[in-house]
Amino acid sequence: MDFALSSDVVEFRDEIRSIIREFVTPEIADRMHTTGVFDAPELNLELGRRGILERACPGLGKGDPIEMYVMFNELEKAGAPYDGLAVALMIAAVVNKLGTDEQKERIIPSIISGEALVCMGYSEADFGSDLASIKTRAVKDGDEWVINGSKMWTTLAQVAEWLILLTRTDLDLPKHKGLTMFMLPMNTPGITVEPVHTLGTEITNATWYDDVRVGDEAVLGDENGGWRTMTTVLAFERGVMGGTNAGVPLLRHFHEWAVANGVFDEPTTRERMARSIIDMQVATLLTMRSAWIAASGGMPGLEGSMTKVFAVEAYQRASRWTQAAAGPAGLLQFHEEGAAGEGFIEYDARHSPVMSIYGGTTEINRNNIAERHLGLPKSR
Repeated sequence: MDFALSSDVVEFRDEIRSIIREFVTPEIADRMHTTGVFDAPELNLELGRRGILERACPGLGKGDPIEMYVMFNELEKAGAPYDGLAVALMIAAVVNKLGTDEQKERIIPSIISGEALVCMGYSEADFGSDLASIKTRAVKDGDEWVINGSKMWTTLAQVAEWLILLTRTDLDLPKHKGLTMFMLPMNTPGITVEPVHTLGTEITNATWYDDVRVGDEAVLGDENGGWRTMTTVLAFERGVMGGTNAGVPLLRHFHEWAVANGVFDEPTTRERMARSIIDMQVATLLTMRSAWIAASGGMPGLEGSMTKVFAVEAYQRASRWTQAAAGPAGLLQFHEEGAAGEGFIEYDARHSPVMSIYGGTTEINRNNIAERHLGLPKSR
């Protein structure tokens, strides 16, 4: 399989790199870690102004998931605050695939311009990865739906314009079939947002929904077809949107520290760096396979699970040994004197464990691989 990029995609990548050099500054990175908001509005707007977001969004413009992969891969390698942009573009792709013409006209332009973010209301306090068991209810009342319940891990809800919300709409159907997905503005009356600080620095949120009223125009996909809508989102998220090369900026920061502190030439250091670089290259190839499948009209759900499991565990291995190699300096955080890698070594040690939760836990992804690829019996 030839993963070489075409000449126009190479030009696309070069343009993104030029934007990164201008907009992903140390000040932007510091703001991300200080505020806990992993988003850069000025970067989003510039990518939107140049038409890059539209091109990278599957089904829009001339782009396809290869361009999506290239953009997020470059942002990730640069350590850019791309989380908000990744979720927004992923949901824009889902709206483009499953939404009505009215929804496409109302929602997508604000996202591909870089102006609007989207937060995801999926998990609940008692149902993290077991989304089919959620209890947030949407009940029909005349021409409206009335939504009551709560969600956990609604990241970026404090700055997002749009919310994609998974609800239960039919108690009599099997739990996977009685779900409906909604897409609604975050300023809809009845929504409450409270911050939750995380181990990985990022601030997420708990959200509550008290008699939130929306019309049928907010239903994304089919009524009681929310499970299909959600799996479409996850197929884009796993293995294509990013999160598979987080070890690249970590190794760059460690390399700078190792050279400055005279340990780069030690055989153990060089061997471990080489192993980590090989892991990152494998993660890149797995990600490109997922992007190629999506670009060919497929849905890389299983391949995305494989990519995510490998990439996250490779990142965790790299974060553990780099912190161990840095010794006490690897325990110092941002803005502390003598911190290894200016604090990034310590940050990655905290950030890498939570990566096994994003986009479905490692355990859920392993079950997915075991059942659907290896044909093993269900373990739950």
